[in-house]
Amino acid sequence: MVLNVVVGEQPIQIEVPEFLMSDAIELFSKMDKDMDRGWQMSRVWIDKLSDTQRCQVVADRLLTALETENENMKLMMAGYILYKMPNVKSIYIDMEGDMTATEVEV
Repeated sequence: MVLNVVVGEQPIQIEVPEFLMSDAIELFSKMDKDMDRGWQMSRVWIDKLSDTQRCQVVADRLLTALETENENMKLMMAGYILYKMPNVKSIYIDMEGDMTATEVEV
């Protein structure tokens, strides 16, 4: 599966191996449980995150993985986004630190 990511003006295609999608289900479930408790999204606390908001949170982590060249985290975060929203076409990550400004295109 491929996730199309745009950071600033730079398009990036992240290919997530099929085996990772099935092997990481337990991790993805744990991530969901963590987010079920609510999340601080920039300046706003959200008690119940939508799937889009969950992907915005994870996209923020994906940006960190891209910046630090952490290949494993990059694949896992991209995999989570594809797991949570399998019909996602592209994700436009906000680089200014406002995860609510990250756009998820389905």
